[in-house]
Amino acid sequence: MIEALLFLSGEPLKLASIAKSIDCEKQEARDILDELILDYQEKDGGFVLREIAGSYQFSTNEKYSEILARLFKEKKREQLSRSSLDTLAIIAYKQPITLSEIDDIRGVSSRAMVTSLISKKLVKPVGNKEVPGRPALYGTTKDFLIHFGLNKLTDLPAPVEVKELKFENLDDLIENGQE
Repeated sequence: MIEALLFLSGEPLKLASIAKSIDCEKQEARDILDELILDYQEKDGGFVLREIAGSYQFSTNEKYSEILARLFKEKKREQLSRSSLDTLAIIAYKQPITLSEIDDIRGVSSRAMVTSLISKKLVKPVGNKEVPGRPALYGTTKDFLIHFGLNKLTDLPAPVEVKELKFENLDDLIENGQE
């Protein structure tokens, strides 16, 4: 039943929703999901079950992404510009953060980048800083986690690992859906 729910859902499903749907305890549902995740990993087939942003979803096996993209001439995701990625990385690692703090780090105005990231639902206002003027604080969204295939913010690579990435490698990761 869990497999059918996940297969038919176009969105990731939360553990509580899955447990309620099949009328069982959350721990029992989690145990079943963990077992299914391992089963699909061992099969190494065309799709896998993943925990993404605290929810569960089937996705295609990454090792077939290049072949599938060629076969289906997959429409590429809207790519983020370097300045948008730069701004998003600052927000992801420093959140909650104000616009002026982002500007100080980047050395240029980031208002347009933050506005664009908000419109893409990757960033949102998360409160106000307790200083004069009470500037807005920004943080990442659940859509950010889903977009980059992360379960939680602690799954972000360490800043040292990010520095070691070359932009060419980053472009390859993004093109292959491994943001």
